[in-house]
Amino acid sequence: MSKNRNKIASFKYRPFSRKQKKVLTWWTERSPYKDHDMLIADGAIRSGKTISCIDSFVTWSLSSFENETFIIAGRSMGALKRNVLQPLFQILAAKGLGYQYNRSENFFVVGSNTYYCFGASNEASQDVLQGLTAAGAYADEVALFPKSFVEQMIGRCSVDGAKIFANCNPQGPKHWFKEQYIDKANEKKILYLHFTINDNLTLAERVKERYRRMFTGVFYKRFIQGLWVMAEGLIFDMFSEEDNVVKEHPKILQHWVTIDYGTANPTVFLLLGLGNDNNIYVIDEWRWDSKAKGRQKTDKEYSQALSVWLRSHKLIPSYIFVDPSAKSFILQLNKDGFKKIVQADNSVQDGIRVVSSMFGANHLYVHKRCDGLIKELYAYVWDEKAQERGEDKPMKVDDHGPDALRYGIYSRPSVWRNILKEAG
Repeated sequence: MSKNRNKIASFKYRPFSRKQKKVLTWWTERSPYKDHDMLIADGAIRSGKTISCIDSFVTWSLSSFENETFIIAGRSMGALKRNVLQPLFQILAAKGLGYQYNRSENFFVVGSNTYYCFGASNEASQDVLQGLTAAGAYADEVALFPKSFVEQMIGRCSVDGAKIFANCNPQGPKHWFKEQYIDKANEKKILYLHFTINDNLTLAERVKERYRRMFTGVFYKRFIQGLWVMAEGLIFDMFSEEDNVVKEHPKILQHWVTIDYGTANPTVFLLLGLGNDNNIYVIDEWRWDSKAKGRQKTDKEYSQALSVWLRSHKLIPSYIFVDPSAKSFILQLNKDGFKKIVQADNSVQDGIRVVSSMFGANHLYVHKRCDGLIKELYAYVWDEKAQERGEDKPMKVDDHGPDALRYGIYSRPSVWRNILKEAG
């Protein structure tokens, strides 16, 4: 177990807004909400809800209990470490509190209390909570958790005086978390606080304006306005041939390929590149539509087609991102000697959000020769039936080029994060 040796910078406190102060004090003796069992803070991104929730949770747990166990959960362990643990350890440093962190087993100890960390990425995630008895929990981006995990997490908090701290960005209006927790806050003794971007006093107006520019459509309504609204119509409604389709591109610094694989459905290869202007370009596409062509290709034939296509461009890509469900094709590519084969990150909502931001900020362009992708971008729509279940999913029709594009952008976080960061 590694010990804190003051290597981490302490958190620099700045003035808290009135709403953040309510988060920090809701459980205290003088608060009118002290008998509530749960706090939910939702709303816009960068609104200050996360940092105040973390600080409140840490202060409450240390002042209320000794020798107890707590749950800290994020949608994945990577997201949890990045979004919660890093600022949490900075807050502990600012308070002059030491901690011991076991990275291999994902828990840390402060004083006599132990905090176990969990990723809530799928339905099986709830299994790791079984048998645990906890005095409280902190859930970051809880609307992205499986329902089963949330129910198990709440059920595990059985110590007298236990409380749940949760935050999230809005999803669809029929999302199960909104219907079962936010809409029933009063009857379930939940303190519900809605945040806007103005509740974060540390953000300069130019930064707020940058965030307003980055999002369009449903993502603007959810992440900037903080509304639980339905995703309807075109997914990439900010895409236009006038703004995002080009006849030429600048010098490309690095190339990579992204593949959406199909047997009965079309298979699409896209060649992407990072230009010396710090924009991403879709340079070319290759596709095979089995229905239109009247026959399917084998994995071997697709591998050979990829080889011929890359030779025509006279390049070796830095990476080849492949639809993670295409196990047999990935094996074939490895067998045929392709290098840097990577299973693509198929996070649908996050991938769509990032591609939307790239198009909206004019940092993603498609060459006019990519006719199939351009047509499909205009036909890529939200599934209305999925919305009725509280889910955001694209219609599985004419989605092969946009899916490949989503893989190719979102699977390169170091690239898109740098571009969007510099966009401000």
